[in-house]
Amino acid sequence: MGFLYSTAVSTLLCLAAFAVFSAHAADPEEIRDFAPPPAGTPLDGNYFTSTRLRNIRPVNQGAFVNVTAVNVNVFPALSGLGVSNALLVYPPGSVNVPHTHPRGTETLFIIEGTLDVGLIDTTAPVPVLFTQTLQKDDIFVFPRGLVHFQINKSQKTVRAYASFSSTNPGLVSLPRTLFGVNVDIDVLTKSFQVPPYVIKALSAQQS
Repeated sequence: MGFLYSTAVSTLLCLAAFAVFSAHAADPEEIRDFAPPPAGTPLDGNYFTSTRLRNIRPVNQGAFVNVTAVNVNVFPALSGLGVSNALLVYPPGSVNVPHTHPRGTETLFIIEGTLDVGLIDTTAPVPVLFTQTLQKDDIFVFPRGLVHFQINKSQKTVRAYASFSSTNPGLVSLPRTLFGVNVDIDVLTKSFQVPPYVIKALSAQQS
């Protein structure tokens, strides 16, 4: 039973990576040099400065990456400029689950540590997985809308800086999208050809 469960889960997650279709909308072109601040807010150097990434410490020491996003929602000066950023801190053994950014391409710069990454190309008739082990100062690009993931297999914390080609690139987490929104269990069991208990176990993790 344990072997069957493990095999089914692995198969399900692999298939799920190919099951998500992402919209490829882009940011509108900005016809001004920058968006002015709201009325009453002074236009000075502070408007163009974000201190959100100062002294970041991991909140989650468990299985998942800690992400601090700097997008238009928290840094209004980015409005219309078509860029945003994030600091990612990976505790030992943590993962950034398979996901997509439907509105932006991501470049990931490794500040410190060693990180394994994966990218699934869906442009070919048969999806292709590309993997790489990144070292300090390496950069990896994840094209807009393609499923990708990262995992820290080392015993040390990894820090990385992500840049996006959108003020709000969006995030579609495959585990949460497929198993966290109460999709009819018959749809999932028939789609992935696994027993209902597998779907129930995965759904329980996302509740």
